[in-house]
Amino acid sequence: MSTTSLPSSDHAAELRTAFLAAGFTADGLLDLLGAPAYAALARSETVPALRATRTGGDGPLPSLVRLFLLQRPVSRERAAAALPVEAALADGWLRGDGDEVRATVDVRPYGGPDGEDWFIVSDLGCAVGGAGGIGSHEEGVVLGVGGASTTLAGITVRTPVATALDVGTGSGIQALHAAQHATRVTATDVNPRALEFTRLTLALSGAPEAELLAGSLFEPVGEATYDLIVSNPPFVISPGARLTYRDGGMGGDDLCRTLVQQAGARLNPGGYAQFLGNWQHVDGEDWHERVRSWVPRGCDAWIVQRDVQDVTQYAELWLRDAGDHHGDPAAYERRYEEWLDEFEARGTKAVGFGWITLRRTDAAEPSIVVEEWPHSVEQPLGDAVVAHFARQDYLRQHDDAAILEGYFALSAEVVQEQVGAPGAEDPEHVVLRQNRGMRRATKVDTVGAGFAGVCDGSLSAGRILDAIAQLVQEDPVVLRDRTPEAIRLLVEQGFLEPLEGPAQ
Repeated sequence: MSTTSLPSSDHAAELRTAFLAAGFTADGLLDLLGAPAYAALARSETVPALRATRTGGDGPLPSLVRLFLLQRPVSRERAAAALPVEAALADGWLRGDGDEVRATVDVRPYGGPDGEDWFIVSDLGCAVGGAGGIGSHEEGVVLGVGGASTTLAGITVRTPVATALDVGTGSGIQALHAAQHATRVTATDVNPRALEFTRLTLALSGAPEAELLAGSLFEPVGEATYDLIVSNPPFVISPGARLTYRDGGMGGDDLCRTLVQQAGARLNPGGYAQFLGNWQHVDGEDWHERVRSWVPRGCDAWIVQRDVQDVTQYAELWLRDAGDHHGDPAAYERRYEEWLDEFEARGTKAVGFGWITLRRTDAAEPSIVVEEWPHSVEQPLGDAVVAHFARQDYLRQHDDAAILEGYFALSAEVVQEQVGAPGAEDPEHVVLRQNRGMRRATKVDTVGAGFAGVCDGSLSAGRILDAIAQLVQEDPVVLRDRTPEAIRLLVEQGFLEPLEGPAQ
């Protein structure tokens, strides 16, 4: 792959116009390639897409796919029919090769959340399939969109803000998203090439320019504060800093810890900081407490572990990411040993992956929730993140007496499932399940099921419990005393929505 000088953005608007006219968009690719070939690209398999470009006619779209997604040469004549070829050559998007032209960078169509047609620019061989794309990786390379990038984009809060910061911007995908709802975007990266790619991504996508600053973590921005901070950092826990795009260069999970701990001082009141990260599972240490200790003072936090791998699985994943399994077997074994030596020295038995969200607060007792949720969720989750912290505010401000006086409604997406033997008079247990957002499920007892089932905002929680107590022949005082904790849990997990007063 090329790590030479990058294209100029002087004629990016003309290129964008040509791309859109040719249908070189996410929807256009799906139409040309078909679902199987389109999905194969995400697995770094290019043969089905190549076949589709050969059978898709001589129009401009197959030429652009071959040039910018598949890194194949195209005749000057066909290129000229697809885009302003002389401007592309002059700006460095293409290079001449006899009667043919080749792309100097990957350009990947990317559909924005509201139907926008965007383009992510990255190093050759790194747009298809993201990390682990077509080709081997080397120091300083800048990747395109991968699964981690889209995950972070999906969980990020998208309320309008004045200022946003993308730490470790890479090819600029998070900065591009932020530009849609932030007045001013700043993007930083330790790799100067990444900043240039971000400039190209924003220009080719028709987005406003961002402030681009070189440096590590928060060093480039000094004491500046922001309403939103996002980062998909080089979080891989590895022996050394071999690859800039993934290896942070600090020992163990210190880079993620440092990023989280330093973020609090850079947030404006009410601002959010959202990260992806890895953390060590260390012998004799609770991983929940390990990550909880990272949360800076003055911040609420919601930390979700989405996956965990033992050290052998983790090492193999990232050795394959670097293409080491394709090289000399003896060298592969030596590197594998280095990874295991590193984990053994640190007492690491497994590595967790997940999301970390901070919210700046002035509450005397911040809310810190650390949980494991490996199950499927429905992206985007930005609104669910806002709702989570709103529920924490409610619970923090209402004691048990206030809970009993409060009014609640069952969330619209919740369904009830009864589990038991066929024909049995009573279910063994009842499950409440969310069909949206985090898609949580929780078991409830008969009282909990009855309470949730009649929560429509017309009666206070206390009056509902009094009615249930009469039905189940239980002392209403005892029921009122033991139930608020269960109500709090249903509110915290989003099964019940607090209302300001009785529903009309």
